[in-house]
Amino acid sequence: MSAVPKGQSADKLSVVYAVRVIEGGEQGFLAMYERIRKSVSRVPGHIIDRLGEPIDDSRQWVITSEWETPEHFFAWQQGEDHRELVAPLREWVEETQSLRYRVIQETVGVKA
Repeated sequence: MSAVPKGQSADKLSVVYAVRVIEGGEQGFLAMYERIRKSVSRVPGHIIDRLGEPIDDSRQWVITSEWETPEHFFAWQQGEDHRELVAPLREWVEETQSLRYRVIQETVGVKA
């Protein structure tokens, strides 16, 4: 387990974006995510993005991303490029929820 030393602030930011895709909109959503994914991979400070598909019939997808610092994420999120990039995604989504948090501990599994 890796913990941030006492007295130091964690810089890395994790973002969880939950989206409920409209009924029958999975292919449109996936096509838009692919476009967004390619663009965000070139943004300074972006570390990784993950897309989680529901294993039930909930249509609740999850996008998680990690950023070097909160400032990197907010600079991208508040930019005009971001708004233009994600606007078409709204056509395929009924509702969204966004959570942002600093990473203060990480546990890495042991590989056999």
